[in-house]
Parts: sequence; C-alpha cells; structure tokens
Amino acid sequence: MKTINPQSALVYVMVVVAAADGSMDEREKTAMAECTRRLPVFRGFDPDRLAPIVEDCSAILHEPEGFEAVLGLVREALSEPLRETAYWLALELALSDHKVALEEIRVIETIRRALGIDKLVAAALERGARARFQVS
Repeated sequence: MKTINPQSALVYVMVVVAAADGSMDEREKTAMAECTRRLPVFRGFDPDRLAPIVEDCSAILHEPEGFEAVLGLVREALSEPLRETAYWLALELALSDHKVALEEIRVIETIRRALGIDKLVAAALERGARARFQVS
C-alpha cells in the first residue's frame, strides 16, 4: 500500500467530503485551495500540488473499497492532533457550499469514527464550524 504525507492526507479528507454528494462544485474547490493557502499546517505547501493530489485521491475513490483505502491512508499519515484538524477540514468543506447533504453528514461521521475523534471534541469542532458560516 502506498503512503502519503500529512498535507496530502488533509487534502484527501477535503476531497472525500467534497465528492460525497457526487460532485465537487466551484465553492468546494475554492475552499480547498483557500485552506491550503492560509492554514499553518499547509505552510510550505506548493499550490501546484493540489490538483495532482485531488486527482490521486479521486482515482483511489473510484477503485473497489476506495473510500476505506483513502481513510486508511489518512489515518496512517496523521498524528492525533492533525486528526482533529482533518475533522475540522471535513466540516469546513461540507459547509463551504452553504448546504450540507445527507451524504456529506454520513461521510463526516465515518471520518470521525475512522480517525477516533471523541464525540465531545467533534461537537465542539462542529459548533465552531457552524458559527463560522452563520449569517444574520
């Protein structure tokens, strides 16, 4: 099995959530690019690598048992603190198009369990993500 670095693993999480509803729209693509540009965990990340990483993840997802394979790669690549970052990124992507599909909720819950994110920690991250996207 191939291995990936932590930055690629975080991008994989974003791709999985963005693709959960069957398509990746422009808001989701923009949100991914924005996250890789502004978050400290992506310091030193070459923006030209984003598209190839997205393509690699998409190719794996199209294989039999691809979703489970992606989650395994992500889990292997991320430390405990970065698993929480990954969960937050999953939420960020789901909320980026201002509508969260049932498929995205299922994928996010699967990511939470696969990464061993405590329910209380998950609830705090979810509340913070919702607050970020609220409008008056």
